[in-house]
Amino acid sequence: MSRPDARTLIEAVLDRGSWKSWDAPPADPAEPGSPYAEELAAARVKSGYDESVITGEGLLDGRRVAVVVCEFSFMAGSVGVAAATRIAAAIERATRERLPLLAAPASGGTRMQEGALAFVQMVRITVAVQEHRAAGLPYVVYLRHPTTGGVLASWGSLGHVTAAEPGALIGFLGPRVFEALHGYPFPEGVQVAENFYDHGLVDAVVSADDARRVAIRALAVLCGGHTGVEAGEPPVEDLRPVEPWEAITRSRRDDRPGVRTLLKLAATDVTPLSGSGAGENEPGLVLALARFGAAPAVVLGQDRRRQRQRSPLGPAGLRVARRGMRLAAELGLPLVTVVDTAGADLSKSAEEGGLAAEIARCLAELVTLDAPTVCLLLGEGAGGAALALLPADRVLCAQHAWLSPLPPEGASAILYRSVDFAPEIAQAQRIRATDLRRDGIVDRVIPELPDAAYEPRQFCERVGRALEYEIAKLLEESPADRLTARLARYRNLG
Repeated sequence: MSRPDARTLIEAVLDRGSWKSWDAPPADPAEPGSPYAEELAAARVKSGYDESVITGEGLLDGRRVAVVVCEFSFMAGSVGVAAATRIAAAIERATRERLPLLAAPASGGTRMQEGALAFVQMVRITVAVQEHRAAGLPYVVYLRHPTTGGVLASWGSLGHVTAAEPGALIGFLGPRVFEALHGYPFPEGVQVAENFYDHGLVDAVVSADDARRVAIRALAVLCGGHTGVEAGEPPVEDLRPVEPWEAITRSRRDDRPGVRTLLKLAATDVTPLSGSGAGENEPGLVLALARFGAAPAVVLGQDRRRQRQRSPLGPAGLRVARRGMRLAAELGLPLVTVVDTAGADLSKSAEEGGLAAEIARCLAELVTLDAPTVCLLLGEGAGGAALALLPADRVLCAQHAWLSPLPPEGASAILYRSVDFAPEIAQAQRIRATDLRRDGIVDRVIPELPDAAYEPRQFCERVGRALEYEIAKLLEESPADRLTARLARYRNLG
């Protein structure tokens, strides 16, 4: 497979003719006349690069960005003191000049010829990355073939969004080293980009040609800011009461639009993100960057269909959700949570995986999050899985959505040892949209005319406008006032 070198990748990703190098000649770390000095000289001649990394800036769809790209043909992309100095200086400059950072590692890791001093440079680079992130600036990573060792274990794994090259070797310990140490090969199919994607360790597997498109779309949200986000007229509500059991029945229709349909029909610049970043993926929890109108957002959504087809929402899904919360907080992006779940996983593995603790952590992080938050009750809202994504600044509710400690059948079984009283339980528990609105749990009811399943596009567009309106109103408030109001709201419920 032909793979682009560093300069070719830069030409493919950045706007034509916009690249400007930031690099000065590197300090030579080798003793003159030493074997290492000869290796460096040979690498420069053979590769056409002066070090294993090049840095600079350019335009990406007109947006100024900082860029750090490894070159594997220079001593296997290994990072020594000179390369680390170049990388750290570029990241620090990006932070000073408030530029988003694009990094494209391709490296065998630490340069063995320089020993421990090269090894600890990974800490130096990590410090620079963390300072860049702490400044609220986006960091996007594209892992290329191969990315291993200390590079993967430091700045290669710290992106807000991380994509990987198809078929790329990605792993902590290189397969040749593993086989030399253990006497047998590393299992096939583990240290490849596609397996990392399946396990929620990278967000996408895309070619170099597609990397430009992915980066443009992601930065459109990550760098979206608040310019041009205006509330406009308040959305129309429909507060006519619906029979609770009718609402529950409608919310469970297979053809009712869910979170993926909402993103498809009502959002733009959608970038799906994959997994918790810690080796867990959850098909029933959608994490994405998106725009509703002019409003950028991190979206966390429960996918009811995927939960039913595969498994209920478990602790891994809630850890994915917490990744989204951290992303919103770090970059100051509005967070939209979408509740649509028949309930959390009730199994041995869920209990042992810390389900209750993950619900508690989601509640704690969401209710105290610095970012603006909007929750959308889209359909079913059963149990702790629903509660985990509820406590936002503003809570919207579709006309046939509902919220309950358990599905009504479960509550009926507790009270009457039979599921036959579920309709009466639903009536008594005040779980429908208008009841939630009256009790102060919900702020706005979004009409269904007469049912979201009959008008998916119109309904989703109505929801998108309502989300844009609520985000815009929240952005008018100071973060301190917004958080104070949110905490007061949940202290005073009931």
